[in-house]
This record gives sequence, structure tokens and C-alpha cells, in this order.
Amino acid sequence: MTDDIKKKLKLKVSAIKDGTVIDHIPAASLFKVITILGLDKIKNQITFGTNLDSNKLGQKAIIKVSDIYFENDEINKIALIAPNAKLNIIKDYEVVEKKVVEIPDRIVGIVKCFNPKCITNNEEITTCFRVVSKEPIALKCRYCEKITGAEQISMK
Repeated sequence: MTDDIKKKLKLKVSAIKDGTVIDHIPAASLFKVITILGLDKIKNQITFGTNLDSNKLGQKAIIKVSDIYFENDEINKIALIAPNAKLNIIKDYEVVEKKVVEIPDRIVGIVKCFNPKCITNNEEITTCFRVVSKEPIALKCRYCEKITGAEQISMK
């Protein structure tokens, strides 16, 4: 079998003309990424696959979104849920830019504090966290100083 035939047989998700491909999402995190980016509420064409074979992750998920390019705060949201994800920016069927998501040192206005008594949950105050650990993720609230762990992360 030729390499071209092998490649065609392996391709499971069709190409997009313009937009963003989010690759290397842990399979279990696919729907979290869709939700936090609000992709379940848009009209653009979205293709996603899960439980795809991955040499790095074992099983991975992928999302292809036509005609959308994500801003840095949206990329930061992806990093919180899928820290090893890769973004490919597609224009005219070609990858024109590759981005690796990274957890920033500060998270502002994205994550909700898990402490119900925190002022940010009771008044109109923008949340602000310092990342105290990236592996596993741990966020320290600027206001109540409680630590929010990966399993407690909830997006605003």
C-alpha cells in the first residue's frame, strides 16, 4: 500500500478552508472545550472527533471550526482544560500559523472562584487568580486566597 493510500485511509476528519483546528485535546475533555468556548451556541460549521488514536495521548479529540480565529483569552480557557492542545490557523486549506496553548501566570475574568463566600461570587468583581501550579493546575484567588484545583475549575 502506498503512503498516499495510507494517509487517505487514516484521515478521519475532513479539511476546512478557513478557521481553526484545535488538536491534541484529551478525549475526556472534548465537550468541556466545546462548552467553554461557546461552540455549542454558534452557527459556524464545526467538526469534532473523539477517541481518535494518538501517539502522545493514547486517545485524543480534535475540533475544527470554520471561519473562527480565537482571541488570547479564549486560548487561555483551552489551556486550563487541555494544556497540551495545539491550535492550527487555517487559511485557504493551508496551515498558516501554529500555536501551542500555555497556561498563563494569571487568569483574569475566566474562571469562577469555587469558594461560595468569595466576594467575586457575591458582588460584581472580576475574578483574578495567580497560577500556583501548572501540573496539576492550582489557582489561588486574589481575593479570598483559596486554591481552586483542576477538578473544581468552573468557567464564568
